[in-house]
Amino acid sequence: MGCSGRRTLSFLLMLVPMYLHTASSQEARPPGPRKPFFERLWRLEEQFQRFQEVTLTHLQGIASNYNVSYNIDTRFRSLAQENQAMALALNQSQAAVQGDLGHLKTWVRKTQQRGRKVDAKLLALDLALSEGTQQHAQERKEQKAQGDAVSGLALDVRALQDTLANLMQLMHSQGARLAALEGQLQAARPDTTAPSPTPALTPPQWLIPNPLQLQGDRQVLPALPGHRKPPQDIPGRLPVTWGPAGVASQEAPREAIADLGDPQRAWPPQRPGEICNVGPVLVFPNASTENVVFLRPGFLVGLRALSVCSWVRTASGHPGTLLSYATEENDNKLVLHGRDSLVPGSVHFVIGDPAFRELPLQPLLDGRWHHLCVIWTSTQGRHWLYVDRRLVATSSRFREGYEIPPGGSLAGQEQDTVGGGFDSAEAFVGSVAGLAIWGRALAPGEVSSLATRKAVPTGALLTLANAESAGGFVQRVTGTCLELHP
Repeated sequence: MGCSGRRTLSFLLMLVPMYLHTASSQEARPPGPRKPFFERLWRLEEQFQRFQEVTLTHLQGIASNYNVSYNIDTRFRSLAQENQAMALALNQSQAAVQGDLGHLKTWVRKTQQRGRKVDAKLLALDLALSEGTQQHAQERKEQKAQGDAVSGLALDVRALQDTLANLMQLMHSQGARLAALEGQLQAARPDTTAPSPTPALTPPQWLIPNPLQLQGDRQVLPALPGHRKPPQDIPGRLPVTWGPAGVASQEAPREAIADLGDPQRAWPPQRPGEICNVGPVLVFPNASTENVVFLRPGFLVGLRALSVCSWVRTASGHPGTLLSYATEENDNKLVLHGRDSLVPGSVHFVIGDPAFRELPLQPLLDGRWHHLCVIWTSTQGRHWLYVDRRLVATSSRFREGYEIPPGGSLAGQEQDTVGGGFDSAEAFVGSVAGLAIWGRALAPGEVSSLATRKAVPTGALLTLANAESAGGFVQRVTGTCLELHP
């Protein structure tokens, strides 16, 4: 209640006693004739009584309103406190919701990235499947052409056999005619001593070929009119040299042809038992995520060409991940990725995920030492795979014009994050020796010299001398020859 209300209440409280005193004094007077002045006073008294009643009613209302106002103020204060508590709880709820939204956004972004990676991998697999289908169709055409050539050659051999049989029959008939002429000459000159009978002409042994010799030594037969030429070597195939380099093995097939795209062809070691002077050996005894080796300091500049060469011996049914280069932007900038769920002996050569090429490394599954070289250049996106000096696979349009960025982490296991996120299903189990990385594409002669230990190309960016073990059971062994290592 304000100051004006309090003053009015005090004034009314002063008037009430005065009025009550006047009224009591008038009632005490004896009744008599009322004069105009008293009548007026009586009227004023009545008016004052009514005013008093009104005033009392008004005062009661004011007092009631005062109590209500006090209750309202108390209620307002409690509501304000409740409002503050609700605002604090709302702020806390908003902070929690914002945190949950941030986690949800991060999860959605990672899910989208994984979805894009999966879509890109599916697209790459589709392209690889289509290329494989085309290659298979081309191989079937080549096989059909070879079959047709062999069928034609068999027909030519049969025709040659028929010709030789006719020639032999003609020679026998000529011998019979000569014998008849000798008989006629002897009858015409009875006094002449009978000459010794002329032996029947028989064809020399080289004119009576064995059918098996005709099929096995068809290259020495003379060409007949209309005779088809034997099929030439199919482009894209190389002859296989079994045994030590430069020495042809007597047990090797005469027409063994190695298809560059055939992943089932196995190549024996170049010179078994003589792989020496290649430096220390890193032994990965099991598929543990703790068996990690880092090559530091990594790539200091961007690379538009790359050559990775090493001696490798696997001890499991799959090669595993031989090399992984991860950056903050992409954890698969460069990966030689192997996993137990892939085709046995298959390794994905990844540059800038999700683009990859499948490398057929089935020869590495025999438990022996093999020399491996993977080469890539951004010029036309060419890549080459060499196993024991032999070109096994090649392609183009693979990350053409791409540059591998610097500043990443280079490890001997597949990284899902920079320097971490390892999986035992992708781990390499076996031994590695002579690992080196160049920032250029090695020439075939350099690959051959490196595999035969004649010379090491200069300018290597990283070698096993840069290897640092992060723990686990990785062993570093030194010795003379690789066959002496575990």
